[in-house]
Amino acid sequence: MDLSSKYLQKAVDQMGSLPGVGKKTALRLVLHLLKQDKNDVSLFANSFLELVTHIKSCKNCHNICETEICGICSYANRDQSTICVVQDIRDILAIENTMQYKGLYHVLGGIISPMEGIGPNDLNLNSLIERAEKDTTKEIILALSATMEGDTTNFYLFKKLAHTQVKVTIISRGIGIGSELEYTDEVTLGRSIMNRSIFQMNLAE
Repeated sequence: MDLSSKYLQKAVDQMGSLPGVGKKTALRLVLHLLKQDKNDVSLFANSFLELVTHIKSCKNCHNICETEICGICSYANRDQSTICVVQDIRDILAIENTMQYKGLYHVLGGIISPMEGIGPNDLNLNSLIERAEKDTTKEIILALSATMEGDTTNFYLFKKLAHTQVKVTIISRGIGIGSELEYTDEVTLGRSIMNRSIFQMNLAE
């Protein structure tokens, strides 16, 4: 797409670099911004600068937060003995919306996917094992998407946690095979958390 202005071209290229945004959509969005008041556009741009400047990763669970420890980890009324393992923050939001789970979380930052070049070393696994080895941790819930990659990651985590005394459970298969956790309705997801079962090797095979 050859545009008449280098500034317009640069803005469209940057907008088009976002996931799911094609060149035509990027151009439409940029042209929309051009019609807006300069102060509104400045507020829009500054919100992203503030985001990358002030957002941190929780030292305990790798959740997104503004302090060293996120609000969930620091909340005294949460069940400190249970850790729910999720792929990313979107899954935390989905589970929290069910209001059925009161424990802690651990964000892996992805799932094992050889096709995408993502291996165990690319995930937040060592910190999870360290948390599992603490006496305060009694149960780890594997709450990854019901996909081949999700099951592969579940199986890998189960093997890595085998030396600990922690009970490893998996959310109920009420979630359809191939489904992403973030798109599951709140009732189904809530029931899947509450009806979790002991992880068995054949679930990942």
